[in-house]
This record gives sequence, structure tokens and C-alpha cells, in this order.
Amino acid sequence: MDKTAIEARASERLLSGRAWEDFCDTLKAAGTMIDQFGDQPSDLDRAEWYRFLTRVTRSSFERLIENAEPTRPRLRDMVWRQSINFQTVDQDHLMCQFDEARDYRIVGTRGTIPYFVLAVLTAPAPADAGARDWAQAGVAGLKEFDPSNLKTTGFLGSQQLHIEDDGTFEIVLSQNDPGEGRNWLKLNADTNCILIRYVWSDRANEISPDLRIERIDGAEPEPLTPALMANGLAWSGQAVLGYAELVRNWWQGNQGNFSAKLNRLDFSRAQYLSNGGVPDRHVAFGGWEKRLDEALVLEFTPPECEYWNFQICNIWQENLDTFEDGNGWVNNYRFNAEPDGTVRIVISERDPGVGGNWVNSFGHDKGQWGLRFIRTEVTPTVKLWRVPLADLEARSNAALDPAIAVDTGQFVD
Repeated sequence: MDKTAIEARASERLLSGRAWEDFCDTLKAAGTMIDQFGDQPSDLDRAEWYRFLTRVTRSSFERLIENAEPTRPRLRDMVWRQSINFQTVDQDHLMCQFDEARDYRIVGTRGTIPYFVLAVLTAPAPADAGARDWAQAGVAGLKEFDPSNLKTTGFLGSQQLHIEDDGTFEIVLSQNDPGEGRNWLKLNADTNCILIRYVWSDRANEISPDLRIERIDGAEPEPLTPALMANGLAWSGQAVLGYAELVRNWWQGNQGNFSAKLNRLDFSRAQYLSNGGVPDRHVAFGGWEKRLDEALVLEFTPPECEYWNFQICNIWQENLDTFEDGNGWVNNYRFNAEPDGTVRIVISERDPGVGGNWVNSFGHDKGQWGLRFIRTEVTPTVKLWRVPLADLEARSNAALDPAIAVDTGQFVD
């Protein structure tokens, strides 16, 4: 089917209401996926599941409809409180969706944050996405069309950029090299997204980069078409379904199966790069579990690196609500160290008063967690204890018997 025929069919689906109905049916299919978790989710987990779906729907609209106009590209921030797939509290994520790999220019100022990185991504998608129904295919349709399955094909860090004395710079995004001396991020023919991560150390006192993206051909903005709206609905519906399947697959599927190997951290290059990661860092993921009257205690010695952080999430890979209060994560800008340089993290329902860094589990008895180190050659072993909270409160460090500690932080690929 040629492009004209595809657009005609997509327009018909939108104008008849069929594209909207298929979108709604895809959301329904995503909602029922919690049934696959059996009796694992608690009442709290289930409430957060439905909130998770609303958040992913909102984010998908922002990325794939509001900010996916071919003639008006935009770098838009992830919506407030959204934390898809372990989004780090210290990082802002800007995205721009492409309909095809044209030539683009990003211009802006460096700001004063420590670090940012640009990554170009590709997600599997057919050319006739808006011309077809997807709900009936369910999860099987994600093999062909999955906006959540973002693979990194190239990246460029701020430390690699040529920046003018006044802090300004320009980056060309194209399939062809623009020539010597230019900042260039190569696009592939199937590139359909760019992701920019800002890393902060002190939000109150640092200046953010100021970036904008534009088409180099200077195309004038065009009004919305029925075909474009049909395409946006198809992308948005599949994105919600894709992220629902992603968290299921990491928790109990073959892309992690964290529920079957709880209370460990596995460094996996493939795991991290499977969803928009960039290869300048080592990241360990895993699942955690404890009763509400227990504590999990982790200890590790951070290596030399540009940045590190530890975060806990619910089983849907969202930061716990406590991040708004400055809790729920620890990083190299805000942590307490032991005299020997070891970092101790205590996860529990209340602070047991043993020092270190307390992370509030906030009514959760299980979830997922992550430990990342940016620009380092080595990673540490992590010692982990699961102990009664009352015992930790009564006996302090004596409750952390080295003989019962579990070593984790292993590389699995």
C-alpha cells in the first residue's frame, strides 16, 4: 500500500470513529493485564496499577499526539510525577517524536548542570500504523508495533560537544555527516525519537540547558489532518499497552523475572539498553520484598564515577510518592557515608535510628529497585540484609551480622 492509500485509509478510520474505538479497546486490554499477576499485587499495588495506566496514557498523549507534529518538532519534558521505567528523580527527560528521520538542528545553551546526554532511538512501528486496528492483536501486536520498546542507536554526551565561549552550541541530527567541526548525532533511516537526559546535582542553584529543535528544511507548520490524528491514537494506544507489558515482563516475564529472584541487584547491559539506555553507565535492577515489620539494609562503597544513585520503586517501576519529600532515593550529591566510605541504605516503614540513609517503604511490601553508576569502569559488591525492624531498632548495628549478609551486584551479561 502506497503512502496516499495509507493516509486515505487512516483518514477513513478516524472520521468513522473506528480509530477512537480501537484506541479505547487497546486501553481496556492494557487494564486487564493486571490479572496476569495473580494474587501478587496488594490492594496498594492494584490502586497504583490503575494510576500507572492513567499516567502512561497522559505521557503517551504528550509524546505521541501533542508533540508529534511533523512540521513542528518539540523537545517536551516528561509530565510531572511520571516515572516510567525507573526514571531517576535527579534527571529530567526531554523527548521529541519523529515521523521520519529528516534533518534536524538542536540549538541552545549549556547551562550549569553537571551533565546531559542525547540519545537517538528507534521503536518498532509499521508505516501504516494509523490505517490498521490493533486492539484485537493484543500483546502479540507489540512485536510489530511497540512505542515503549526504545532501542538506542547513537548518543552524544555534553562533555563531547564543541561549545562556544558564551555557552551556546548547535547539534545537527541527520543521516549524513554535516562536515568537520560540527556537533553531529547520526540518525538511522528508522530513527523515530530523541531522548535527552539532564542530570542535576542542586536544582535550586543550577541553571538548566535551554534547548530547542527545528527542521533544517524550515518547513512551515501545517494543520492537523485526520490521518495524522489516527496515527497518533494508534501510537498512543500501543504505547500504553507496551508499557503495561514492559512492567509485567520485567516483574514476572523473561526480561527480568524479578519476582522469582527477589532481593538482589543484577547488572545487565542488555536489560538497561532494552529501553532507551545509553552505554556510558552500569545499571543494576532487581526486585525487593520484605514484610512491613522488616527492614532491608544495603551497603556498598561507590567507585569513582561522574554520578551514582539508588532508588526504590513500586512493582510498576514508579518512584514511590516519597520522592516529593526528598526521600526514596540516594545519590552522590546527597548521602551519608560511614567512616570507611561505605554507603548504608535502610529501607523500612520507619527510621530505625541506625544512621546511614533511611528510605521509607511507604506501605509497600515489594517493588523494584535500581543502582546506577555513570562513567565508571568498576562496580561494587552490595551486601544485603533482611532483618526484623524491631531487632534493628533494639540492637542497632549488631543486628547486621556479616554471616547472614547476602552478596549481590553481580553481572549477568
